[in-house]
Amino acid sequence: AQALVESGGGSVQSGGSLRLSCTDSKYDTRRNCMGWFRQAPGKRREVVATLGGGGGYTDYADSVKGRFTISLIKANNTLYLEMSSLKPEDAATYYCAAGPDWPCGLSMGDYDTWGQGTQVTVSS
Repeated sequence: AQALVESGGGSVQSGGSLRLSCTDSKYDTRRNCMGWFRQAPGKRREVVATLGGGGGYTDYADSVKGRFTISLIKANNTLYLEMSSLKPEDAATYYCAAGPDWPCGLSMGDYDTWGQGTQVTVSS
């Protein structure tokens, strides 16, 4: 079974909001960092936000700072990405990832566990 399962994707109009969830069904205490990445058609997968230290450390891509918030609810092993003021350029498949490295890396290679992705569409 997939260790990380994303949900919450959908279609919104520009300026709208969505909340993505990532449930970690095989919680591994070696995981120091979790993150959200996204990949638009024809483009490379890019980091959106990372979280480490049990939530005490967060970092964001410049393109989403002030609009997106990453958070972790330890009680239910769920990672969230609150997205607001969405723009058409935010449209992509969003992936949840987890990894053992610290500090949290910004590259795909820094994460060894991935979800299947959830689609976000933003219409102008």
